[in-house]
Amino acid sequence: MFGVKKMYHEWVREKEVSKYVVMGLRTLFPKQRSQSWSLRESAPAKPPFESLLSSPRPPPSFPPLAMLPSHLNGHSPLARRRPQLPAASPPAAAAVGDPPAAAAGDAALEAHDRVYFQSYSHIGIHESMIKDRVRTDAYREAIMLHQKFIEGKVVMDVGCGTGILSVFCARAGAKRVYAVDASEIATQASEIVKANNLADKIVVIHGRVEDVDVEEKVDVIISEWMGYMLLYESMLPSVLFARDKWLKPGGLILPSHATLFMAPITNSDRYEGSVDFWCDVYGINMSALVPLAKKFASEEPSIEIVGGENVISWPFVVKHIDCYTFTVEEFKSITTTYKVSSMMLAPIHGFGLWFEVEFNGPAESCSNLSSDSSPLDIIQKKRRRASDSTVVLSTAPEDEPTHWHQTILYFPDPIGVTQDQIIEGSVTITPSEENPRCLNIHLECSTGGQNLVKDFAMR
Repeated sequence: MFGVKKMYHEWVREKEVSKYVVMGLRTLFPKQRSQSWSLRESAPAKPPFESLLSSPRPPPSFPPLAMLPSHLNGHSPLARRRPQLPAASPPAAAAVGDPPAAAAGDAALEAHDRVYFQSYSHIGIHESMIKDRVRTDAYREAIMLHQKFIEGKVVMDVGCGTGILSVFCARAGAKRVYAVDASEIATQASEIVKANNLADKIVVIHGRVEDVDVEEKVDVIISEWMGYMLLYESMLPSVLFARDKWLKPGGLILPSHATLFMAPITNSDRYEGSVDFWCDVYGINMSALVPLAKKFASEEPSIEIVGGENVISWPFVVKHIDCYTFTVEEFKSITTTYKVSSMMLAPIHGFGLWFEVEFNGPAESCSNLSSDSSPLDIIQKKRRRASDSTVVLSTAPEDEPTHWHQTILYFPDPIGVTQDQIIEGSVTITPSEENPRCLNIHLECSTGGQNLVKDFAMR
């Protein structure tokens, strides 16, 4: 065990997170490291579009949209993707060249899809994503790394948004880029294409990828499909649809692989601020609200930033996705068992989930990281990747924060563990029957004679 911990400490130092939880120095870290953003914060002014790619890297700042519904626990999972907008008429199925207009073959949309696509018409969502330099730089670097697969080829950008990835591909030499998006932002994407003198290369198509007509096969599919904890929003099936319908044999998919990780976390500051706070409010005993506070704090997953110091065991793999072979059927239910060992004496307040995606070429599509991977396998794989030219976009607690933050499943009550105590159980993730873009999470946890079974709804 000592040898494993020694290797882990070496890796942590390499990642410049030497204040990790294994040192047991949580009190040395500032409280704001595990904060989530206030819904009352206003978004900073947006810099000019081109300057986003040329200006020096600013400190990460991903405030939520003011229009979002507040959450009683203060940590809404809706901040990135799902502002509550009224239902609107379905978007047009397709348009090319000029600002997108209605075309034949419109498909009726479910109410949840109308709201979903309408939400992406709001500029604040795109501002948040583009300002995430970790995200945007990773995609740009991956495109340039795989330029030999893109130059002179046909590309499809699934869920193109403002069209920034399509522009990157065109500038990397793509012969033609089909930029597909079902939201009204496609109108602005078309204008951006013209403003950058790329109308001869980029074809903006307004409609769901499942409904549009593209008459040729494509060499490359690129998409930023990842939601909170990787799977929220259920956009991956659209990418798989495009793959099965249009991608040529041996074609390139960016990103090529995705891995969802999970680990127990401790976060006393968050628990005290949301639950224990009610015991004494301005000298008033409001402890009658504590049960209600516990209920709401643990009812839905919480989207917030936690640091490496909050993670108390090795992470385990919930799911590894190979975008070249993964199927929609597999997406319908994802489940895994786990067994980890606590690295310290601490209360477990819940589990954290995060993900990383890799941008590998077609020949590297056999890369795999199964749920049975040992901690050493994970660390060694990270070391190998760091030494080669693979581009990795990580949302791990020990890495630079992104607009995805981490997803936390809080317990109603913390469970105390000692160093080396075994924590085991299972987790199952399924799309909601009411709205498949939302998720249901079933968690089972057993440690030290205590058992917890909890269901979470990520709406």
